[in-house]
Amino acid sequence: MSDHRARILHADGTRGLLPGVLQRFTTAAAAEEPISPPVQVNYTKLLINGNFVDSASGKSFPTLDPRTGEVIAHVAEGDAEDINRAVAAARKAFDVGPWPKMTAYERSRILLRFADLIEKHNDELAALETWDNGKPYEQAAHIEVPMVARLMRYYAGWADKIHGLIVPADGPHHVQVLHEPIGVAGQIIPWNFPLLMYAWKVGPALACGNTVVLKTAEQTPLSALYVTKLLHEAGLPEGVVNVVSGFGPTAGAALASHMDVDKIAFTGSTDTGKIVLELAARSNLKPVTLELGGKSPFVIMDDADVDQAVELAHFALFFNQGQCCCAGSRTFVHERIYDEFVEKAKARALKRVVGDPFRKGVEQGPQIDDEQFNKILRYIRSGVDSGATLVTGGDRLGEKGFYIQPTIFSDVQDGMKIAQEEIFGPVQSILKFKDLNEVIERANASQYGLAAGVFTKSLDTANTLTRALKVGTVWVNCFDVFDAAIPFGGYKQSGIGREKGIDSLKNYLQVKAVVTPLKNAAWL
Repeated sequence: MSDHRARILHADGTRGLLPGVLQRFTTAAAAEEPISPPVQVNYTKLLINGNFVDSASGKSFPTLDPRTGEVIAHVAEGDAEDINRAVAAARKAFDVGPWPKMTAYERSRILLRFADLIEKHNDELAALETWDNGKPYEQAAHIEVPMVARLMRYYAGWADKIHGLIVPADGPHHVQVLHEPIGVAGQIIPWNFPLLMYAWKVGPALACGNTVVLKTAEQTPLSALYVTKLLHEAGLPEGVVNVVSGFGPTAGAALASHMDVDKIAFTGSTDTGKIVLELAARSNLKPVTLELGGKSPFVIMDDADVDQAVELAHFALFFNQGQCCCAGSRTFVHERIYDEFVEKAKARALKRVVGDPFRKGVEQGPQIDDEQFNKILRYIRSGVDSGATLVTGGDRLGEKGFYIQPTIFSDVQDGMKIAQEEIFGPVQSILKFKDLNEVIERANASQYGLAAGVFTKSLDTANTLTRALKVGTVWVNCFDVFDAAIPFGGYKQSGIGREKGIDSLKNYLQVKAVVTPLKNAAWL
């Protein structure tokens, strides 16, 4: 991902800002007439057993354009009956279908063809993602969709390299350790990175020979339907990947509690993750992996180049409209450079280009929907009421859509809600610290432990922090570097298990020991 991100990193250190379009955020930036998306919506039904079908109830729900709040399309609304149909198709495909019985090399070739098709349809996929989600088109087209293709090639490479072991025993026995596909995997993905989360989950599941029932977020159902159609064009047998659009309390709960689902993977909020875990336990005790919320500290030491630190901290928080589970949402700045940092952070936020995400040079589009929009504004009011200093921003941008001004608070204290709870929006909280031991203790004083950032010129300081911070990922002098091989997941209430890399394969494999007596063995 870092390689793709370099395409929009300019010599002056700014990200995503093109000559001639720099401006202070203004209501005009978000009030322009929306650009017509360069894509059509062709797939709005459920995808079950290789076919697009209506929901069993015949119901549908609207998916909205965050730029305007207007309806893009009506999408089939799946519920428990549709989950049953999808699970039955996935079970049949696993038990009697060709997928787990294919050679690993054949599965690999299908995933490679799929990656080629993703690249071929890069622009359409990016446009759907932007239209449904509100993220900048340049981000979707140049970073996210290429990463989806890269992830599929990564897992295609693993498909024929998953193997067991022969282990020695303390007696005359031949012992094999087999790694078998786990079966039917239920997967629930979020709305902030729909295509990337699709790849993080579907890729390893298919590489290991499993079948999938995937529930999309109700806010962003469109891109998963399109990309799964491409997966079938690549040669995927029917029933192997099934996509059900719907709501959490109905379709999501039915999937998590289904007795014929062998494993659940969920990405979303910590509160919902606890519900998923409980439903899985109360049904058939299926294993669960969870990638949940975060309140990531970004620690800036007093030896930092302040201009570089401001730019990286800005990116760490405001990327994707602040709608990142690992966003650097607690910016800890050493007291010696604190005032300078705050002033320069304000100046950078005022330069942030907010507007129609299809417009070239726009860095920040709208928030996902009115619920998230209003939640963020409530947190901003809470910050003001609790005594933090509102440095810039703090209000909606424009009168249409779900745009929010890039917002910065200084003088933030650890006990404030804006320093403790996940805002999931463009709100930077800047906290002051005195020394290394203090910032380690304060950074770790959180229910979350997903990620952290460290900015320093000292290798000793970096080493101290990377070992002391109780998080799943620490970025040193960088942030949001996501490579297909780098595992991602959290400590504490940020989740269970890891996604991406070799560790993700373990989520989709069973381990079986096979022991056979040896008669007259020449060696043991």
